[in-house]
Amino acid sequence: MSDRRTRFETLAVHGGEPRPGRGGSVVFPIYQGTVFEADTSGGMPYIRLGTNPSQRHLHGRLAALEGAEAAVATASGMAAITAALHSALGAGDHLIAAGAFYGGTRQFLAEHTERLGWAFDLVDPGDADAWREVLRPNTKAFLTETITNPDIRVGDLAGAAGFAREHGLTSIIDNTLATPVVFQPHTIGFDLVCHSATKALNGHSDLSAGAVTGSRARIERVASVLNAYGSALDPHAAFLLSRGLKTLALRVRQQNANAMAVAEYLAAHDRIAQVSYPGLASHPDHERAAAWFDGYGSVLSFRPHGGAAAAEVLVKSLRLPYAASSLGGVESLVTRPAAAGHAPLGEPGPSEADIRFSAGIEAAEDLVADFAQALGD
Repeated sequence: MSDRRTRFETLAVHGGEPRPGRGGSVVFPIYQGTVFEADTSGGMPYIRLGTNPSQRHLHGRLAALEGAEAAVATASGMAAITAALHSALGAGDHLIAAGAFYGGTRQFLAEHTERLGWAFDLVDPGDADAWREVLRPNTKAFLTETITNPDIRVGDLAGAAGFAREHGLTSIIDNTLATPVVFQPHTIGFDLVCHSATKALNGHSDLSAGAVTGSRARIERVASVLNAYGSALDPHAAFLLSRGLKTLALRVRQQNANAMAVAEYLAAHDRIAQVSYPGLASHPDHERAAAWFDGYGSVLSFRPHGGAAAAEVLVKSLRLPYAASSLGGVESLVTRPAAAGHAPLGEPGPSEADIRFSAGIEAAEDLVADFAQALGD
């Protein structure tokens, strides 16, 4: 089932599932084996090649959720991003990177592109003029994030996809913070969509995984990179991720509602200097998010008055969220990005006073009450 007219809640349960299942099973089994007889077509179901039956099953599920022809699962979100970039760039090529970017992506660009023979320019994801200024004859790819991490901005996504198409670039987007519940980038023309499936796609903070979706031809190139680097996902983790996907819509919708409730409470509080959440009408990218998204994501950033010391006290005063630097799980998390590896890349990084909150699926009233007691209300 991959009809995009199907409501997402139904697609999350049934999309990519074989009917009937193996041996009549409703839940696809785990194929832990590493050795299989080759079939007459020359196929070789082998774990490192991502062709074990459990891996193939997950690939079909991921493609269905993003509305793509094909998908491949990886051992982590960074394996997904780097494999996508390797599939589009070679020595002597140039990348336009539009966004603030997750810390791991920043580190990769800063520390490894020169050795690989890649050049890149970091630009504002909402400024098309800046993209044109850095465009070169050897530019081959455009990388951005649906919702930037950790500053929670929404760039000109439709403009980026169109710009890449106009200039023959491979467009790559990290859709981790939005998830396909909120936004499906392929619908506006992005070539490759990446996820850290460790986060919301799995949703239970108990595995490391990534995903890339796209056309069959592009995913074959991504898979070739993964095969060479040995970054395929273990079959048992593939089983857990496939199970997590079934509740994705329910979890994300609750998380979005919780994030909105907390953002509205903080935005009205006199001890909070700034809140960044695209669901707020005051957010500079609210109109873009409202036009493209079904919900506004589970993550917000805010800054209390009083600097880093006040931020640290507030984080320690919260009782429900865990102080941890992930996101997208059923439990709420809170962290200070400046202290969690979001290092600057040619521009100022997050303020020491910034706090990132990832909403879980707790009752919104309890989360707001927890922030109220932490703020002394």
